[in-house]
Amino acid sequence: MPLPLISRRRLLAASALAPLAPLTAGCAHPLPLRSAAPPGARDAEALLAESAEAHGAAAFRALSDINIAYDGQWRPLIHRVQPIVVDKTFRGRSEERLLPRAGVVAQAYTGEAGRKHVWWRRGRGTPAEPGEVGVWFNGSESRDEAVRAAAALVAEGYGLFLLGPLWLAGRALPMQRAGTERVDGRLCDRVDVWMSPGLGQVALDRVTVCIDAATRVTRRVRFTLEGFPGTRGAVAEVDTFDHERRFGVLWPMRSYEEVVHPIRLPAHDWHVTGLDVNRGYGADALRGPMFGGAAALPAGQWRGAA
Repeated sequence: MPLPLISRRRLLAASALAPLAPLTAGCAHPLPLRSAAPPGARDAEALLAESAEAHGAAAFRALSDINIAYDGQWRPLIHRVQPIVVDKTFRGRSEERLLPRAGVVAQAYTGEAGRKHVWWRRGRGTPAEPGEVGVWFNGSESRDEAVRAAAALVAEGYGLFLLGPLWLAGRALPMQRAGTERVDGRLCDRVDVWMSPGLGQVALDRVTVCIDAATRVTRRVRFTLEGFPGTRGAVAEVDTFDHERRFGVLWPMRSYEEVVHPIRLPAHDWHVTGLDVNRGYGADALRGPMFGGAAALPAGQWRGAA
């Protein structure tokens, strides 16, 4: 995808994005949290279930672990707007491990500043059960609460970006149909989801899932970012491309993220460089400061990979 042109006006506005996000959260907000979650909407639930089936729900339920590697590019300015979330000098290429049944995501990044390891297990997003997070930089654990909150948000987000409707299905979340929009020229039906817990250590986020009207493939997810103080009130979206079916599941092999509120700003492109499943390790293999046992081999190099 070519880099969008960024005008001087947008450059100036971007420098003020982080402090303005909380102030502008109520101004033409595309996903207002204050609106009440709807009662059970069977048509929305059915549509999300159809998308999950299109993505390979039955095969997904048979996966014990997912091992995936990414490489990508940060767009200009975004690291100045949200330096803790982006963490550009550490978040280069990555090896990521997911245990979907346990709500666990672990990420091992390599960047110009060295190695960053993130461990995340989903909780309820409440003060009593916020979820379990750990962050290590070059082998040393960080106790910085802002760093840990941002890491939890990112880890849960990358589960959603990779798996789309599979990450949401079966969680008994309130949802409703929300009209249509076009994504990369394709007409998509929208489902609004009240996601609880939210992305990271927060009780609630709003997510819009854009589902291809012809194929039922999810093409876009739009989401609030309430799990980190510096992004509260902001909204971003991720578009997915070049889907491939492997191990019975449909995977997005390329993804693109933009901030869309309070202003539109390109953020991140990334693509899959390795993928395999069902190595059979447990959660203890993913805790920092590095992967252990069967989780350690780079994604795509596992002897059982197809």
